[in-house]
Amino acid sequence: MFTIEKKNITLGFMPLTDSAPVVIAYEMDFFQKWGLNVNLTKQNSWSTLKDKLHTGVIDAAQMLAPMPIASNLGLYGKKSTVISPIILSRNGNGITLSTNLYQKILSQHHSNEISMPFTAKILRPEIEQRKKSGDKLTFAVVFPYSCHYYQLIEWLKESEIKLTDINLLIVPPSDMVPAMHSGDLDGFCVGSPWNAKAVREGVGITGVTSSDLWQDCPEKVLGLMSDWQKQHPQTTLALVSALYEACQWLENIPNRFEAARLLSRAKYLDTHIDVIAPSLLGSCLTINNSAPRKMPTYQQFSSLDDPKFNTPAHHYGENIAELMQACGHINTQQRAGLNIASIYREDIYQAVINTLKPNKP
Repeated sequence: MFTIEKKNITLGFMPLTDSAPVVIAYEMDFFQKWGLNVNLTKQNSWSTLKDKLHTGVIDAAQMLAPMPIASNLGLYGKKSTVISPIILSRNGNGITLSTNLYQKILSQHHSNEISMPFTAKILRPEIEQRKKSGDKLTFAVVFPYSCHYYQLIEWLKESEIKLTDINLLIVPPSDMVPAMHSGDLDGFCVGSPWNAKAVREGVGITGVTSSDLWQDCPEKVLGLMSDWQKQHPQTTLALVSALYEACQWLENIPNRFEAARLLSRAKYLDTHIDVIAPSLLGSCLTINNSAPRKMPTYQQFSSLDDPKFNTPAHHYGENIAELMQACGHINTQQRAGLNIASIYREDIYQAVINTLKPNKP
């Protein structure tokens, strides 16, 4: 056990399936096991969550993998030294087209179905058609500095579609499906379970996942302010230990059924278990009332055989920084000035592994 400097912790999370490590650490008493009394606070948007962490309203946060880098660069305004001592999940995102757009695409291609995963090339006839009337397709992602953004841009780029060929909005995850119902969105890139919810409600078709695009890409991380970590080093180790054990717990399939049940509660995702469970069980819902795609790596949290799975390895941060530069979010000077090792804190994670598994390398 660690010598806890601060027992009462407030941890912010977003209502997504990959909040499972946070929820499980609470519900299965992993936090309590490590001497922590954690208060989970559900947030409405990534922007709100980020602001609350920066200003100390919350002590810790489930964050998008690029967010700590963006904070350190001051891409939101003032620079904030956020660190990440553990990767909480990999993959989990999907690109969903509205059913109306999909039906148009089928008509344009004189087909009854399109094989999946589909490329963005299927959008080109509709994009060209709309250009004639000065209109564009409208897509959404959850946050500018997110893997969702970079995955959508990459998906479009591979089919020679420019970002300027579409309208791109920032929409909180849980607002994606209502926006598609209202006709405001033609497509989106979002994390589970909101793709599955769009499919279940017959408003969307999910044809691509992040596993199809970037296998094993870090998706969510734990975010802490650097000063907070320095003031509470033992508390940080306890927090990471609890979350690591929760990630390990999620590797058992029966446990994932239980996780889906817990996540469906109003205080977490507040949605039906039939839209939460599929991604946890290695399935991607594609079209309503159709067989799902088998995606064993759709939602990953840990590895029972590899304690390094959750390591916030520096090369992941370097890869994300390269994507940020490629998309114009940062310039060459900002990229050169980045010290990823001070953000993605392998040393903290390794200290936890040394405690939990002293005989592992």
